[in-house]
Amino acid sequence: MRVGIIGANGYSGIELIRLLHEHPHVTLNLIVSHSTSGTPITELYPHLQAIYEEQLETLDTDKMASQVDLVFFATPARVSKDWLPAFAEKGIQCIDLSGDFRLKDPDVYQQWYKAEHTNPAYLQEVTYGLADVYPEKVRRAHVIANPGCYATAALLGLIPLVEKKLISPESIIIDGKSGTSGAGRKPSLTTLFGEVNENVKAYKLGKHQHIPEMEQVLTEVSEEPIQVTFSTHLIPMTRGIMCTIYADLQEAYSAKDVIHTFESYYDSSPFVRVRPEGTWPSTKEVYGSNYCDLGVTVDERTGKVTIVCVIDNVVKGASGQAVQNMNLLNGWDVDAGLRHSPVYP
Repeated sequence: MRVGIIGANGYSGIELIRLLHEHPHVTLNLIVSHSTSGTPITELYPHLQAIYEEQLETLDTDKMASQVDLVFFATPARVSKDWLPAFAEKGIQCIDLSGDFRLKDPDVYQQWYKAEHTNPAYLQEVTYGLADVYPEKVRRAHVIANPGCYATAALLGLIPLVEKKLISPESIIIDGKSGTSGAGRKPSLTTLFGEVNENVKAYKLGKHQHIPEMEQVLTEVSEEPIQVTFSTHLIPMTRGIMCTIYADLQEAYSAKDVIHTFESYYDSSPFVRVRPEGTWPSTKEVYGSNYCDLGVTVDERTGKVTIVCVIDNVVKGASGQAVQNMNLLNGWDVDAGLRHSPVYP
């Protein structure tokens, strides 16, 4: 299959290049970047020398449509909403790594992304690609909205418990921590070494754009409105997300009960790994991989459950899950091109 990447000069784009280079069923035919068109990719990322040395091109929908069968949009928010429909209408598979098609309500999109959606009809047609939860929906889709990085970690840790009604929906608190690569490669004061090093900073409290995404999915799963409390923190490392989730149990379940729920739910998913009782995952243990690792503890004194979820934000939280969705779309092995063990240390 011929594949193209729009926004190939960012971290998600460059991670797609790495993953697709090893994929058995695709050829990367075209890489596109508006801001760096005409530049060899090796000028921006010298580590690709002798691996992939093509030149970044400008976006020309007609030309690109004749060269690719599938397009990844590794663009910032508020970009793909203007371009994706032109490819989808030509019969090209589209996987959008931005947030432009995750929310079903255009008014909610405008509230959280601070822009009017230019193609609101597509919001109802796009499939939400949380690949480990909705594989059958993805297989039947044509256009995929790749979940957000925080949302991926949090939802994988919550959906089984919400669906099985093990926890009280109004009690959910999510404490999220992310490495700096989540902010992208564009220079900013927030991600300067002197600002990040030896520092932990809370940001976007109550305002993060992944909040409505989580609430939309959890509401669909529970069939009743759910709101979450979600706090985000920037921590001094490059890759990784840890979401520590707290909720009240509906009954006196043990840690073994909750772990069994997760193990049963993700029994057919090769990328969600549930830790034995008494052990909890760390971000280093999924670094560079498409795994999500989950650990659980129950405080019988307070009746609360704590779920610890870790992912690599650039792989499972972006490009890896996008490749996983591509595999499902095309009937390939779900782990094709993703059989990398985590990088350790």
